[in-house]
Amino acid sequence: MRKRPGREPVPAEHLDTVRHDIIHALDGRTLSALEISAEVSVSEKEVYEHLGHIMKSLSGAGRVLHVTPAECLKCGFVFKKRDRLKKPGRCPLCRGEQIQEPLFSVQ
Repeated sequence: MRKRPGREPVPAEHLDTVRHDIIHALDGRTLSALEISAEVSVSEKEVYEHLGHIMKSLSGAGRVLHVTPAECLKCGFVFKKRDRLKKPGRCPLCRGEQIQEPLFSVQ
């Protein structure tokens, strides 16, 4: 059989995508974006981008990406109404910058 120019052979084993790797990492566990990035070997910024897409795709499959909101370590303010998945920079009440980052899990 001739090899066609410009095409690579298809690998025998199926490799998971980054999003599948993130879902597998979160399955039954609660992790921060930093912990996910270390486990999946992608940047933390990239993890946040994938989490938004994962949230949409899981809802179609009947599963949920559960987000434990960020919390100010100085005054205890919880960022319940925050739509963004990233850790906020500052607390709106005490202006403190010591914020516990949000945690994610798949249920």
